Amino acid sequence: MTTFSREATVAAAEFRQVLVESTLGERRPVDDLARLAKMVAHANLIVTARDDGGRLIGIARSVTDFAYCCYLSDLAVSREVQHQGIGRGLIEETLRHLDPGAKIILLAAPAAVDYYARVGFERHPSAWTRGA
Repeated sequence: MTTFSREATVAAAEFRQVLVESTLGERRPVDDLARLAKMVAHANLIVTARDDGGRLIGIARSVTDFAYCCYLSDLAVSREVQHQGIGRGLIEETLRHLDPGAKIILLAAPAAVDYYARVGFERHPSAWTRGA
């Protein structure tokens, strides 16, 4: 059984582990534990999926104002439990903590581009990034 919940924070090592176990680890600084610790510390909405033993098997890490927009920066699910609705559950739990009408915004990793349409997201024609 998977338990979804909002957590104030997670340990950087635990965050790193679920990133490595998912395809998202290829696109995150998993070898820089100090940076991962800052990423977790400064997120203001962290939703987790844990197995019966309490092991982190999925995470949705966001920065949000809770009223208008929520940038879902990381959605990671361990490969061994993918295709079991955990990603969808993390998204639904994230939405549960937002005001009605707030939008989730994200940039899809190449391996997940097709996934987001299947779980109710609409493709936006433009997105812009700058920096590292």
